[in-house]
Amino acid sequence: MTAASPPDPRRIYVDHTHLHGPVTGIERVAIDLFGPERLSPHAVVPVRSPSVARMILAQQIGLPLRLLGDRRALAIFPGFPPGPIATLLGTRCIAYIHDTFLLDRPQDLNWKSRLYMVPSFAFAMRFGRCFLVNSRTTGTALRALCAPDALVALLRPGVRDVFGLGDLSPSTPRPGEPLRLLAIGTIEPRKDYPAAIAIVAALNAAGVPAELHVVGRVGWGRHAFLSAPPPFLTLHGYLADAALRRLVERCHLLISTSKAEGLGLPLLEVQHGGLPVAAPHGPVFAEVLGTSGLSIDPAEPARAAAAIRDWVARSAFAEAPAAARANVARWNALAGADAERFARFLAIGRGAYAEADATVAASHPAGPA
Repeated sequence: MTAASPPDPRRIYVDHTHLHGPVTGIERVAIDLFGPERLSPHAVVPVRSPSVARMILAQQIGLPLRLLGDRRALAIFPGFPPGPIATLLGTRCIAYIHDTFLLDRPQDLNWKSRLYMVPSFAFAMRFGRCFLVNSRTTGTALRALCAPDALVALLRPGVRDVFGLGDLSPSTPRPGEPLRLLAIGTIEPRKDYPAAIAIVAALNAAGVPAELHVVGRVGWGRHAFLSAPPPFLTLHGYLADAALRRLVERCHLLISTSKAEGLGLPLLEVQHGGLPVAAPHGPVFAEVLGTSGLSIDPAEPARAAAAIRDWVARSAFAEAPAAARANVARWNALAGADAERFARFLAIGRGAYAEADATVAASHPAGPA
């Protein structure tokens, strides 16, 4: 077969056993990147489970058995890490890595993650041979953990306008109107919502009336602000797309104070609507936002509040919506190129990643056989 030849279709099992309840960021990535339309002409078989017990059984036993029954089949794990048996099947087991916090930040994990996900992830790092990553930042972190001969290839997710923000005219603060900051993400320690609360408190203390609107279900960890929220904080919980759009229409900017991210998908999703974004200093935020956002230090709430206040007051803030939309277009162009390389990888193996910018580091796996 040459690079120009059409690929011989193969069966690709995609682990969807972790998909339960509302579809959020990571779940959308799993569905979008590895759906039948995206991977055509290959036969995509989503593997689902009705319960946690069936999920564990499928991930640890069921999916490996399917690969053993079809020697040309592949399995993609876009959520939970693959089990040890699947990992030992080499390049036929493809793990999509969103971040490495399972090993990097054990203090931010709940007991379920420590008991079930961490051992499988650590095993995959030692013996896995094929990884796809959502950003260069994730890839660099993964390179420090995985085997030297493993493939670590970029497959950045395209960011759809899931909230219908394309025709949105971003709101600008009017005299006497509070500055409304939006934060999106599960309430768990890694997101560091106390830092966002401290920044908004500092804005109010400095004479800038401000509100914080948090969208996200309550995850794990202890959060004092849930039992005694400050008056400027509104907890919206999970919102359907239409409801989130209505909230975005009212807000002036999105703030992230996360301690660690592999990507930070909501930052890009709201940029479809031109919403300005303030996010922490750090490589992943620089990679995702380019020059379109404001860099802040969540550990210094007074200084972060002053930076936001000055940013909103400057005439450059009026240009932020155009910069946001241009940035999400830039990202989607990169994601499109990654998708084309992955399609070639399914057809010809490692030769698809011969270009230096397609992988995080030089690697020499066998590719799908």
